[in-house]
Amino acid sequence: MKFDMVVIGGGLVGASLVAALRSSGLRIALIEPREPSSLPNDESWDSRIYAISPGSMDFLRDQGIWTRMDASRLTPVYDMTVFGDDNCSHIHFSAYETGVAELAHIIENRQLQTAVWEILQSGTNHLNIICPARCAAITWHDTHAEIQLEDGRTLEAALVVGADGVNSWTRQQAGIAVSRHAYQQIGVVANYRTKLPHRNTAYQWFRRDGVLALLPLTDHRVSMVWSTSEIHAAQLQELSAEALCTNVAEASSYTLGKLDLITPPVGFPLNFVHVNHLIKPRLVLVGDAAHGIHPLAGQGINLGLRDVRELAEIIMKRGLQSDIGDFMLLRRYECTRKEDILALETATDGLQKLFNNSNPTLARIRNLGLEITNHLPLIKNQLMQHALS
Repeated sequence: MKFDMVVIGGGLVGASLVAALRSSGLRIALIEPREPSSLPNDESWDSRIYAISPGSMDFLRDQGIWTRMDASRLTPVYDMTVFGDDNCSHIHFSAYETGVAELAHIIENRQLQTAVWEILQSGTNHLNIICPARCAAITWHDTHAEIQLEDGRTLEAALVVGADGVNSWTRQQAGIAVSRHAYQQIGVVANYRTKLPHRNTAYQWFRRDGVLALLPLTDHRVSMVWSTSEIHAAQLQELSAEALCTNVAEASSYTLGKLDLITPPVGFPLNFVHVNHLIKPRLVLVGDAAHGIHPLAGQGINLGLRDVRELAEIIMKRGLQSDIGDFMLLRRYECTRKEDILALETATDGLQKLFNNSNPTLARIRNLGLEITNHLPLIKNQLMQHALS
């Protein structure tokens, strides 16, 4: 089977790329090992949530994805308050002061996944969804790449897109080196019902035991992301529901009052991954296959969607270039994306190291930095405008 493009990985980033190119006339194949799950017919909540920036929201709306989601499960964020060590300092961000309608929207992973797959399955003659299926090998040639599936089928493509996550098999097959280190932290996520209203405000605490964030969901609900040491994460996950709620409420200084657990805590390891090259002949990497950052800024998914937006635009505006796997065409993508990726990698990794340090001198410096920045509207707005893009 011959295609112009084969996308390996049908998660949100890979599927969004296919959705963005569905009117391009390109012959595209999407390979995904797991069948897409449907939304449950109950009132349950997904533990995995995203903070979608206005820029990402515009991109998803352009693809028809945003309007397919249940509006009652979308929560706009109008304000964000970040606290330093022992609540000694803080910085506040406001959508009103920044001149935007909202800072972000909080949405469940399964809502987004379902919406994007509905777009893909709505039908196009140029798209072939191969699911469930797993890749066995890739052979690289000057004019194309051959992908061997485990079931024996062979696909030929001018361009292969690796969208298969932070431990990308595609990236490994291409021999692209990475620089990585484990933060030796676990991101513990869970959802709660709150006694006090969150007023569409996101809260974050840089604590001595990690970074705790409470993100607003609809009504009196919040989603927690607590990036903490492996030992502390294990302790949190072993607590009873009542003890965990008390622990989180105390850690957040009872800002939202008493908490009741909605979804049990789930943990995932945190790693830093810098990919040395985003492209190789006949290959381009997007999403977590192209970068892995600490979740303290909540920007991982937005970084991936910016990859997709840029790659789709380059392909759609390539003019008379018929070979979408042309190396010089792919170089435009890499040159455009490297600065954004490096900036966010440096910022998140630096903040993690700065606040994950018990040195009292550093504690005074970082708390002072938060307070100074909070009183400099120009710098605050510049920081927020980049995050909103």
